[in-house]
Amino acid sequence: MSEAATLIPVSTIISMLSAINDRDWSRFKELEREFVNQNGIEVWEDVFNFRVLPALDKELNRWFLIQKCSTGIKSVKVVG
Repeated sequence: MSEAATLIPVSTIISMLSAINDRDWSRFKELEREFVNQNGIEVWEDVFNFRVLPALDKELNRWFLIQKCSTGIKSVKVVG
């Protein structure tokens, strides 16, 4: 995890977790957009992968995955 990701206040992460816990997809997406605009996509990837996602229980993780997949694939990144 990047140093910048470790400096993100816990209150920011709690807001995202609260939106997920409330199953409020639109609020989560709003918080995600704000976060990326302020901190950049690379920091968001680290915060999401190492701080948000591990905090979700099985039920919330499943709900989140269903929400994420229901929007379809918007882009594909070719690696290699």
